[in-house]
Formats: sequence, structure tokens, C-alpha cells
Amino acid sequence: MFQNKQKKQTYFQDGLTTGVGIGLVIGLAGGALASYWYNKNKTLSADDILEQVKNDFLQEGPIEGSWIHFKKEPAQKFAIKSKVYTGGISRIEDGDLVQYEFIADAYTGSIIDIYRL
Repeated sequence: MFQNKQKKQTYFQDGLTTGVGIGLVIGLAGGALASYWYNKNKTLSADDILEQVKNDFLQEGPIEGSWIHFKKEPAQKFAIKSKVYTGGISRIEDGDLVQYEFIADAYTGSIIDIYRL
């Protein structure tokens, strides 16, 4: 009779260990997938992108002003779809105020297009 109680306890402990192991594996896999999804879908802030563009323009000379839309907009260029921020920079060139507008990828901060107005 004593041996039978030990076997029941061993079966319970084995099941508990197996359950904890399965729970750990599922938890780790879920955490890894959630982390991958978050990193893939996170976007840079509009302020960070504007600072990056301003720093690039400041390498060529002073700027007078800058702006950016804080709302991300969907964009497509050929087969590439993304979300973008639009903004602008103004500076003095040859005594005249010149304005530039830019389109920047919200995920990477890369400038997709920039043009002088």
C-alpha cells in the first residue's frame, strides 16, 4: 500500500513537470512572436524624423523653419506600400527664401522623395 502512494505522487510530479515545461515553451514562443510583430510594425516618431531631416539640411547651411505632419499617411511607390510622414524645410538660398517638401518612410525614417517648391 505504501508503494502505491509513492507511485501516485511520482505520476503527479511527472505531470506537473511536463505541464510546466510545456507552459514555458509556449510562453517563450509567444513572447518571441509578439516581439517580432512589435518590431516589424513599430514606426518612428514624427519628431525623430524631422530632427534627422533638419540635421541633414544643417550640414549645407542654416535653416529658417521646418514642419511635419504628425499623422502617418499610406503611400505606394510602384509595388512598395508603406506609411509616410510629410514635412518641409525652409532656408535662405542666394538671398531668397526657398522651401522644400519631403516624404519620409515612417518605419525607417528614410527620405522617399524631396522636392523644391
